[in-house]
Amino acid sequence: MKILIADDSLLVRERIRELITNNENLEIVAETDNGLDALRLVTETDPDVVILDIRMPVKNGIEVLIELKRRGCRAKICMLTNYPYKQYRERCKAEGADYFFDKNTDIQKFLDLLDGFGKQK
Repeated sequence: MKILIADDSLLVRERIRELITNNENLEIVAETDNGLDALRLVTETDPDVVILDIRMPVKNGIEVLIELKRRGCRAKICMLTNYPYKQYRERCKAEGADYFFDKNTDIQKFLDLLDGFGKQK
């Protein structure tokens, strides 16, 4: 599965990269630290999974989610955030996000999801 990571934290992107590196069925096709580049990179790389942070410069993750759905993007959209507030969770769900994870409390669920993706062919 091809994965695109959009998160303004280099540390988070590096951590996800480390976790994915050992799975031969997962490939990071692009990384960015802002929403505008995420939109461009989705078009260029056609990922199967897009991991979006909510708070990013230029365009936030919710704006990117809305635009991707408007464009008919078929990738699974996974919101991964330090801002797991109810209103964000509900908005992301309403806008079509497939998954919503809190970076602090849901990290094992997120890792299990990646592992599951890695087992798909």
